[in-house]
Parts: sequence; structure tokens; C-alpha cells
Amino acid sequence: MIERRQIERVLERLQVVEAALADPAVLGNPRLLREKVREHATYKRLDTLAREYFRILDEIPSSRQIALDESADPEFRALARTEVAALEARLPQAERDVLYALLPPDPADERNAVVEIRAGTGGEEAALFAADLFRMYGRYCEAQRWKISVLDSSASGLNGYKEIVFMVTAPGAYGALRFESGGHRVQRVPVTEAQGRIHTSAATVGVFPEAEEEDEIDIPANELRIDIFCAGGKGGQSVNTTYSAIRMTHLPTGLVAQCQDERSQLRNKEKALAVLKSRLLEQRRQAEAAKQGKTRRDLIGSGDRNQRIRTYNFPQNRITDHRINLTLYSLDRIIEGDLGNLFEALRRHDLGQRLETELGITGLATPAAATAADND
Repeated sequence: MIERRQIERVLERLQVVEAALADPAVLGNPRLLREKVREHATYKRLDTLAREYFRILDEIPSSRQIALDESADPEFRALARTEVAALEARLPQAERDVLYALLPPDPADERNAVVEIRAGTGGEEAALFAADLFRMYGRYCEAQRWKISVLDSSASGLNGYKEIVFMVTAPGAYGALRFESGGHRVQRVPVTEAQGRIHTSAATVGVFPEAEEEDEIDIPANELRIDIFCAGGKGGQSVNTTYSAIRMTHLPTGLVAQCQDERSQLRNKEKALAVLKSRLLEQRRQAEAAKQGKTRRDLIGSGDRNQRIRTYNFPQNRITDHRINLTLYSLDRIIEGDLGNLFEALRRHDLGQRLETELGITGLATPAAATAADND
């Protein structure tokens, strides 16, 4: 049970933040103002959830007392018993909500997301699977009314993708998609298979937050190599014959960003630079996490492409997330963008692990919908 005084001590910070939001020095500093607005929203959410949790705790004893009072009206006692049952059923989730709200949020969760998908082992089938993943995420984003813009792509012979990079523009896009980073494996009969045999192919996904001005990622001109070339693929003659595509290489790290989505060389340069800065930001975040002793277990979806995170088995209509031992027999819906339940299970598992590592609270890491994972 959560102690009331513990929450009160945390919420003392709310008054401090509200005072800061009225300070002219804060109002005149855009970066500091954004930080305080985010902090204020975090504490207000905790305050709302804590009030609901303690209201339930306070009402259970009084309702139970009425239910046990033999001198009370029978119908009134029956209503009280129903109320007790409803309150007790809501209590565990209310407690979890408060515990989750106690965890400090990652400000990057509210940012736009840069997503890159690359075909792995499997030849043309892997490229087709990469296209399926892009379509899956596109359908999900469309349902959320999030904007998607393709930054770069390399098509294969059968309308698959050797690689595709796109930006998802929406508040909370990175927080929703960040657990997708890693290796994705598919098991199905490829369209190129004449004998009906099941093949295994793979694609990798990388997700990182869009860099913002407050990150202060400055790239000196002497650390940047810029190559200009003709765009390839679809887009018409004016695109394919004009030197508008941009490839940027950050010489100290070897990181590369490329954009050929726009007809304008300047716009492609702006987009490529934004992607490059986002990759440098993610590299910095990973280095900071390593310094703080955070492990792969604490950061599912940390961007390790070598980590196989999920299997898509089409013959069995089965999808398995190996990080949380979650198996769902609804691949037909998930591949069409119905990712809500899967994303929620990943989020809850991550929060449960953080409760264990940061607050020492155990037993909340395993999603209720999980079944035994496959071992193939």
C-alpha cells in the first residue's frame, strides 16, 4: 500500500514548479519554460491519480461497514456490497497508476520519431517484409492521425524496400514507437517460393527521437561531408534528373543520413541534417545510459539491431515478442496496424521493470495478456 505522506512529499514539488511558471526569468527562457511545463504536467497527473487512489481507499471501509451492518436496510446493504466489490476491483489498477506516475518521465517520449527499416537476411523476401513493416507502422500512425513523411528509401525489384527512413510527426510518437527497435523475424511462404516452403527472413528497425534545439547538437562544417546526387526511384523526370538528393556523413562517428524525398536540394539538406542530429542524439543518450549503469534489461527497444525482438509467423497467425514472452494469435490484425495491445503490453512491462530497478517494487513487470513464448 502506498503511504499518503510519501505522495505528499513528492507533490510538494508541484507548488515549487507552479511558482517557477510565474517567474519572469523562466517565462523569458524558452528551454527552461518547456522543462517546467513538462514537469508541471507530470506532477499534476500524479496529483490526479493519487486523489483517485486515496478516495478508493477511504471509501472501501465505510462501504464495507454499511454492508456488514445487520440493522441497515437490506437493499442498502446490497448496494454497499456491490460498491465494495467495484472499489476493490479498481484498487490494484489505481495503485499501479500512482506507482507509474512516480517514475520520472523521459522528456524524449513526447518528441517526433525518426524510424528506419532495413531488409536483413532473406533477399527479396526480406525487402518485402521491410515494406510490410513500413505499411504496418503507417496504418497505425494513420489511425492515430499522425503525420508520416518519407525521408529516404531504396526500393527492391518486387516493390519491397532494401531500406526506408521516415519521420513520424506527433506529440508522443517516439514514446509509442521506441520499443520497436531491434531485429524482426518473419516466417511465411514467400511469393518467390514455387514449392510452398516456409522461409525465415529478417528486417531491422531503428527508432530514435528527433533532435531539438535544446539538445545543442552543433556539427562544425569541417566534421561534415556532403554528397549531392540524382534522386532515384519514383518521383518523375524532374526528380530523377536533378541533383537534389543529399547524403551527409559525420566524419568523427561515421554516421550517415540521406534524403531524396523533396525536389528541393535545400529541403533535402535540412531533412538529412535533422536525421543526422537525431542519430547523434541517440548515440549520446546511449552513452549516458551506459555511464549510469543502465542495462539492456532496463531499456527494451534501446536500438540494438542484433537483438531479435519479435517473430511474425504467418502460417499460425502468431506474433511473439521475445523480450516479454508475449504471444498473440492476431497477426492478421497486427500487420494491418492494430498495434495498440502490443504497444500497451510493452509499455507496462517497461514500467514494471523501472519500478523494480528505480523504486524496488517487484511483481508488476509481466503483462497479464502474456502467454508462453515460442522457442523456435
